[in-house]
Amino acid sequence: MSEKLLVRRAAVLGAGVMGAQIAAHLTNAGVDTVLFDLAAKDGDPNGIVLKAIANLGKLSPSPLASKTLAEAIVPANYDSGLELLKGCDLVIEAIAERMDWKQDLYKKIAPFVPTHAVLASNTSGLGINALSDVLPEELRHRFCGVHFFNPPRYMHLAELIPARTTGKAVLEGLETFLTTQLGKGVVYAKDTPNFIGNRIGVFSILATIHHTEQAGLGFDEVDALTGPLIGRPKSATYRTSDVVGLDTMAHVIKTMADTLPDDPWHSYFASPKWLEALIAKGALGQKTGAGIFRKVGKDILVLDLAKQDYRPADRIAAPEVVEILKLKDPAEKFAKLRASEHPQAKFLWALFRDLFHYCAYQLESIAETARDVDFAIRWGYGWTLGPFETWQAAGWKQVAEWIAEDIVAGKAMSSAPLPDWVFDGRDGVHGTEGSYSPTRNAKLPRSSLPVYKRQRFPDPLLGERFDPGETVFENDGIRLWADAGDDIAVVSFKTKMQTVNDQVLDGLQEAIGIAERKFAGLVLWQPKEPFSAGADLAGALGLLQAGNVAGFEAMVANFQATSQRIKYSLVPVVAAVRGLALGGGCEFQMHSAKTVAHLESYIGLVEAGVGLLPAGGGLKELAVRASNAAGANGDVFAELKNVFETVAMGKVSTSAMEAKELGLLRGGDVVSFNAFELLHIARAQARGLAERGYRPPLPARRICVAGDVGIATFRMLLVNMLEGRFISDYDNEIATRIATVLCGGEVDRGAVVDEEWLLELERKHFVELAQQPKTQERIAHMLKTGKPLRN
Repeated sequence: MSEKLLVRRAAVLGAGVMGAQIAAHLTNAGVDTVLFDLAAKDGDPNGIVLKAIANLGKLSPSPLASKTLAEAIVPANYDSGLELLKGCDLVIEAIAERMDWKQDLYKKIAPFVPTHAVLASNTSGLGINALSDVLPEELRHRFCGVHFFNPPRYMHLAELIPARTTGKAVLEGLETFLTTQLGKGVVYAKDTPNFIGNRIGVFSILATIHHTEQAGLGFDEVDALTGPLIGRPKSATYRTSDVVGLDTMAHVIKTMADTLPDDPWHSYFASPKWLEALIAKGALGQKTGAGIFRKVGKDILVLDLAKQDYRPADRIAAPEVVEILKLKDPAEKFAKLRASEHPQAKFLWALFRDLFHYCAYQLESIAETARDVDFAIRWGYGWTLGPFETWQAAGWKQVAEWIAEDIVAGKAMSSAPLPDWVFDGRDGVHGTEGSYSPTRNAKLPRSSLPVYKRQRFPDPLLGERFDPGETVFENDGIRLWADAGDDIAVVSFKTKMQTVNDQVLDGLQEAIGIAERKFAGLVLWQPKEPFSAGADLAGALGLLQAGNVAGFEAMVANFQATSQRIKYSLVPVVAAVRGLALGGGCEFQMHSAKTVAHLESYIGLVEAGVGLLPAGGGLKELAVRASNAAGANGDVFAELKNVFETVAMGKVSTSAMEAKELGLLRGGDVVSFNAFELLHIARAQARGLAERGYRPPLPARRICVAGDVGIATFRMLLVNMLEGRFISDYDNEIATRIATVLCGGEVDRGAVVDEEWLLELERKHFVELAQQPKTQERIAHMLKTGKPLRN
């Protein structure tokens, strides 16, 4: 068994964009972190770092999981702070991409790096072996490259690049730390320029630029083709370049040109004239307000090379090409793209052909297996399928023949031959036994490192299937399953966006009954994000529009009964949350014995946005918690202030940590950093509770409420907001009703009520609001546009 890397304290060298954000994410993960930079010439010597830390709070999306974490980062400088390195177990260098600067810094810090610490460079493409050459002998086996993708909190990919001298135990310890503690997907890259992600990703962009010109297409047209239609992010190609920064793009292209002189595609490693012209004008993309695209008022304009000016960005993917791309069978899709005479179809075929060609040709030099390439592109660039998966899905042999034909015909970007292994009779590079490694001429299985045993369902590659467990019970709404011999059952929803309808409610109650009889605990977990987008609004609106108020009220009562069933289950129910947990989804986890939330959990009681209030027991639960927190002689109203605003404004947390601050998660709930470990952690929590002889809480029969005085105080706050036009009259009505339920209704301040009283209040106000035309308008608008209506 390899030794664990114990990280009590870490240091990040370089407080630039990446360094500061890496420090932020280490801090998110509870690692005591020191951030270094040059000493400031004037004022506080740590001024440069302090400015970088202050800037973290202004970035969107936020690198910090909670704004309060900024003050935990320790600022330091290289002149007076190097002694601090002696207490560090992990040192990550993230200064500018200059070999000489990095080497100079290594010489300076080497005497202070402890003999057990790991030193890693977050370079995006410089040689790891060349960097290692300047290190003293005793540090070399503890040095490697670790390339985080930007932004480091959100991007799953981390490339690990060993130097020739790096120790195996060091790499395994770092891989384990990156996976569990920082939530990363680790890919091993060979020490070649730009490693895997940027080597293939930037080649794909260069190929797109080349084929855009060849096909005479507009930049907006290409973005319409190279986004979601082919399983890539909405920002597609040219918008992504604007977001990254055109100067950064040009720098990466130049790095490829300088460092890869023998690459058969080298002649394409050059910035096009139009890119250089934009940079010369200072139009660097999003950060300067103009680049390939430009926003004028509400209009999006795009650069038109023929006109040498901007024009409206209105060119779209041609309907006949969209029809081809919508085909379910990838083999048929690629055959039609290749056969089509439409310029957009010809463009797409050429783009895929050259990408496949490049990946196959370079695979042996840049990665150990095809798996590493596909994961690097999926996790680093957000593609649904990696290049090799796409090729394999489309029919490996046929596509390989087509590529070879195009190479001979001089249509491909390079005349370099496809490697022999492409034609050895194979049907692809991924299979049940593993992924192909040209170096070893064999399919290698996934890593057997113990950390991966925590991933019951890892991110699957094409053709990979993981045992789905044994179904214990199933209806149209849910599936209850367990692994053979396991005493913790798992329940998952089967609805779109994991919304909650009658089948889900009835199924959950049935599942809890089965778990009580046959299992030690139950985990509420979804195979894919989101956890739950809340109640099935379309079904609810249908009941209302049909005038079936009794049916609607029965649905609400059933929702509350399900939440209560979760809370008072005789076995612990643990909610495993990731992605959105809105409305009823949030309420279910509030009633669980414990929640395990992935860091990227966006939790909220958002009913006010559709003209309703939470009525799945959420407001009741907040009132119970306020009463418990206030204690015998405390101020219940003071405990309600924060949560009232959260609910009335429909706030959604930007992280699991912020959900705790908003009162939507409890202090004792667990935050997990790796989404693929969530189920493992939740089952362990359920088992731990069961092992301790779990009993549900006793029924809450003595809930102290804020009563009429609390309601009146909230109404005064709302009057100010109404007069300041921060809220509409209807917002005011909804918020008043929320306050009424939270405060236990028009009873005396300090009155004692029970849960049933509060649930009845929830139901009453929910059903009354639901019958209002303005609420029905809000629901219909949300269903149609996905956005809230302020009426």
